[in-house]
Amino acid sequence: MTRGGGLGREFRWLWAAYAVSAFGTRLSFDALPLLAVLVLHVGPTEVSALAAAGLAVGATVAVPLGPWVEFRRKRPVMISMDLVRCAALLSVPAAYALDLLTFPQLLLVAMVVAVADITFTAASGACLKFLVPPEHLVAANGRFEATTWTTTMLGPPLGGAAMGLLGPVVTVLLDACSYLLSAAGIRAIGTKEPRPGPTTKPAARTTPRFRFGDLLDGWRYILRDPALRPLFLNSVLVNALIMAPAPLLLMLMVGQLGFAPWQYGLAFAVPCVGGLIGSRLSGPLVARYGQDRVVRVAGTLRACWPLGLAFVGAGPAGLVLVMVVELGLITCIGAFNPVLATQRLTRTPPDRVARTLTAWSVTGKLSTAAMTALWGVLAAVTTPRTAIATAGLLLLTTPLLLLPRSQPCLKSQHAHLPTESTESAANVGTDQADGRGTGA
Repeated sequence: MTRGGGLGREFRWLWAAYAVSAFGTRLSFDALPLLAVLVLHVGPTEVSALAAAGLAVGATVAVPLGPWVEFRRKRPVMISMDLVRCAALLSVPAAYALDLLTFPQLLLVAMVVAVADITFTAASGACLKFLVPPEHLVAANGRFEATTWTTTMLGPPLGGAAMGLLGPVVTVLLDACSYLLSAAGIRAIGTKEPRPGPTTKPAARTTPRFRFGDLLDGWRYILRDPALRPLFLNSVLVNALIMAPAPLLLMLMVGQLGFAPWQYGLAFAVPCVGGLIGSRLSGPLVARYGQDRVVRVAGTLRACWPLGLAFVGAGPAGLVLVMVVELGLITCIGAFNPVLATQRLTRTPPDRVARTLTAWSVTGKLSTAAMTALWGVLAAVTTPRTAIATAGLLLLTTPLLLLPRSQPCLKSQHAHLPTESTESAANVGTDQADGRGTGA
């Protein structure tokens, strides 16, 4: 493949595909729970089960798909996952139109979409690793990060308005169409993708094939790598501790402090502009200070903000406090995520990308689901405010995992990689790291 000096046409198609599917997802934010409540009239237990089961079961089922994706061309996998998500979501308006919609169907759709999400993420990371030269990784991830926060900022308010005018079924239909457009964009990339094959010991394996031991390869590689291990533990803990108190903050603000739902939505939509700021700053900061320093500073700062949410009060002052805290948090995340994703794929050999990303995603989703349930119990035993404060205090300890002794510089990382990393220097890229915000 011939590469130009920039990100190239192929990347622009991949970026466009991501943008349209991300906007569709944000547009239909919480559409399935709303359908469960408004159409099926289920209770809070079923709504909670819809969120938790889709996350946990989807992540568990996705475990064997990481090795499966590893040994296949990535673009056909991505297109297939887009079509699977499209078909699963289209079944909802079809069943609604025929008056056949049931809660088990919504539960099944949530699980299928969760599995397809993880599989698509693993394949897209490997695809981007092939398309983007290593010197443009941070820039590419910055564009994805900016797109994430733009769609997060605009999608839920527009989706809420569409739900009010047209109903939640229409937003599900729009989300399904966005995956169809995404599949078309990925197909338009058009670059010939080589068939995955062995890179370290050609004589040992001439034909890629799935082995049972491959299931744990992603975790083994992460935990054995001296730089990936602390990044992995830090990102999983931080994301879980940020997301676990989110339902409790909703209860505190809307249920106890009297904020209207639109005020709650505004408090998290407006600060998403910080994601645009952070993502634009990540490239210049890396150019000036280096990746390691940006990871440590931005990673430390993002852990300092959430404790402020425990002090939210009623009235305009409380609303402003939440917006300031979220703005600071999201700005730091916007700067941190592109560099984290870049380091993650730079350290991962081409023949391990899908397994590594799957292990990372599965662990993150399962940890967030478990922590959310645990924090619900903690809030029941104490108060929502106490549980929010506890998460904030625990977050202050997470920067210890980013100390310089645990974060070798990237120059030494290339020496750590097997010889195939130099052969595929033109094939290095990255994918999105997990983030925080409305609908993260």
